[in-house]
Amino acid sequence: MTTPPDNALAQGESAQGYLADPRNDGVLVYVNGAFVPRNEARVSIFDSGFVLGDGIWEGLRLVQGRLISLDAHLDRLYEGATSIALDVGLTRAELTQALLDTLAKNAMTDGAHIRLMVTRGVKRTPNQDPRFVIGKATVVIVAEWKTPKPVAKARGLSLFTSTFRTSGPDVFDLRLNSHSRLNLIQALIQAIHAGADEALMLDPRGFVASCNSTNFFIVRRGELWTSTGAYSFKGITQRNVIDAWTTAGGVARECDFALAQVYSADEAFVTGTLGGVTPVTKVDGRTIGDGRPGAETLRAGELYVQRVATP
Repeated sequence: MTTPPDNALAQGESAQGYLADPRNDGVLVYVNGAFVPRNEARVSIFDSGFVLGDGIWEGLRLVQGRLISLDAHLDRLYEGATSIALDVGLTRAELTQALLDTLAKNAMTDGAHIRLMVTRGVKRTPNQDPRFVIGKATVVIVAEWKTPKPVAKARGLSLFTSTFRTSGPDVFDLRLNSHSRLNLIQALIQAIHAGADEALMLDPRGFVASCNSTNFFIVRRGELWTSTGAYSFKGITQRNVIDAWTTAGGVARECDFALAQVYSADEAFVTGTLGGVTPVTKVDGRTIGDGRPGAETLRAGELYVQRVATP
């Protein structure tokens, strides 16, 4: 009899966590132009994404009938596709229409999260060489009703600094939203087993880079600090928070900083498409600030919501 693995995550929270919604059981998934029930959605075992993670993706948020930062997400998707010589097979207008059609098929107008996934397509045989692809790209769109868990914002997340480091663009370019995320998953698993909610990751030089799935900020004397992006993904929510903060007259720095500056920060938070701004109240067992979500974090979240709510 196999012993089930420890499920430490069940005792913690996640920056990607959301409230259960029974409507998600009946959603229709877009698979290469067809809409199928989620339990019937399939891709081939010879698909490039399954075989080796050869593909790209975007996560989008639907708020009051509008896909937040749609142009920025499509810019990143097509830039990533170009960088790995992947022909999406759809124009921006066609892909946008596919997203809108998916939302319409599911009668979604607000509070939805969309995962857009594109792989190089089906291969003749499971190997690494892209020249063995025998068809067009695989395009899948999954739209679900997702409301971030209130408890995460109410108490804040606990982070653990992983021994797994982020990488530079010459090794693995994190600006590319690749299906290959194993390094980040390893960091998260390590954090979970350490009793934390998420992993904080350092770059090869020892400076703070990001979390495993979100961008990380600290607040020091009213200023927002986040990494330069030299060794981490540049999040669209991260950019919206920076722009909202500076537009309101605040100071936001994209700079190198070390763990010592994290431990002594006044506040900390993470940013991501699903959760927006989520407070962080512990890092490596150390309490950040007074151990509660702070006023500047709350303000950053409010400014972000105001920014993305404006067409």
